[in-house]
Parts: sequence; C-alpha cells; structure tokens
Amino acid sequence: MGEVQVRDRLAVALDTDDLVVAVRIAKAVQPHVGVVKVGLELYSAVGPDAINAFTEMGIEVFCDLKLHDIPTTVGRAARVLGAHGARWVNAHAAGGPDMLRAFVDGLQEGADDAGLAQPTALAVTILTSDRDAPPELLVERAGLAAAAGCGGVVCAVGDIATIRNAHPDLVCVTPGIRPADVDTDDQARVATPAQAARAGSDLLVLGRAITAAADPAAAAEAIAAEVAGA
Repeated sequence: MGEVQVRDRLAVALDTDDLVVAVRIAKAVQPHVGVVKVGLELYSAVGPDAINAFTEMGIEVFCDLKLHDIPTTVGRAARVLGAHGARWVNAHAAGGPDMLRAFVDGLQEGADDAGLAQPTALAVTILTSDRDAPPELLVERAGLAAAAGCGGVVCAVGDIATIRNAHPDLVCVTPGIRPADVDTDDQARVATPAQAARAGSDLLVLGRAITAAADPAAAAEAIAAEVAGA
C-alpha cells in the first residue's frame, strides 16, 4: 500500500472545543493523516467554521454529528453540512428509512448547490462503546443504509465481515482504533491499526492515540507505518 493511500485511510478525531488547538494538531499530522473528524464538541463550539478551517487546509472532514431526528430536520441539517464541504457525514441508522433517505438527499443537495464533489453519507450501526453487536441487527441496519443510498456505515472492526457479507459495496468507517499500548478508555470493541487494515476498514478513526501523544506527528507516522505494513 503506498503512502498516499495509507494517509487517505486515516482520520484523527479532534475532540476539543478549541479550534486553534484542533488546527494545530491537524497541521502537525497532515503529512500522515488525510482526514479530520469534527465531532459534537468542536462543532458545538464553532459550528461550520470547523469544517471551513480544515477544507481550506486541503484536508478532508468527517463530520461526526450522528444526526437523529425527524426526517425534515435531518435533511435540512445535512444540506448545511454538504454545502460547507464535509466529505463524510453520519446519521444513526436507528432513525429509520425515511430519515436516512432525507439525510442522503439533503447531503447531496447541499453539495450540489455549492458546486462541490459528492460527500459520503454514513449510517451509524452500533456504537463501539456498546459491548454487544448482534449480527442480525448489524445486517438490518446496514440494509437500511444501503436501501437509503448511503455510501457506507460506521461500525467496529469486528463487524466488517458481517456487514460486507450482506452488503459488499458499503464503505466501512471504523472508530475505536487503538495501538496495542494505548488504553481503550470508554471504547468496548476496539482494534489495533493493523487489525483494522487487515479486516478491510476503509477509514480508520484514531483519537487520543494521536492527539494525547507527546509528539502527535510521530504517533501518526508510526500508525501510518503500521497500517502500511499490515
């Protein structure tokens, strides 16, 4: 796997409410990480400015807001995120087929209105903080995602095989990625970068393994090397 390909498969979760700090980390790891994850904490602090700051740097944004509301509200929110250039956006599959379709349509409309490339709509299957992921529920939620036109799902590494067996075309984005020597914190179903790469994860999301490291750039470089060698 070439270096550029590895970089495009790595995302760093910028779980902070300080945009200056987030941008500093993103700049440090940008040679090794191609995507930043903007979650509820940072988005609540600065809103779409977070998306704009990173797209202007030439780094892709995974907007991790886990939308879950009535279809109209989710569709309108997704349209805003698409118009601001988010490359990846997620919503809860548990919201049902009508909500997911509104999510997909709104995200595409927002990007189209802004003249941007099509983003990828992701459906969250089962959170990695949940210890159990019944295969039948995974398949059901992946099926809802595929039927609604989502490009992929957010799932644990251990769920990839189950989802791909049922829906091989869905992109799999995997949080809960930790090097072997890093604490699991509040994640219940985790995997190392090498395990995620071998399982076929399309986008590996790493947080404190990079952001809490004494040298985030060196940590990101080591993780990229691990993925490349998997």
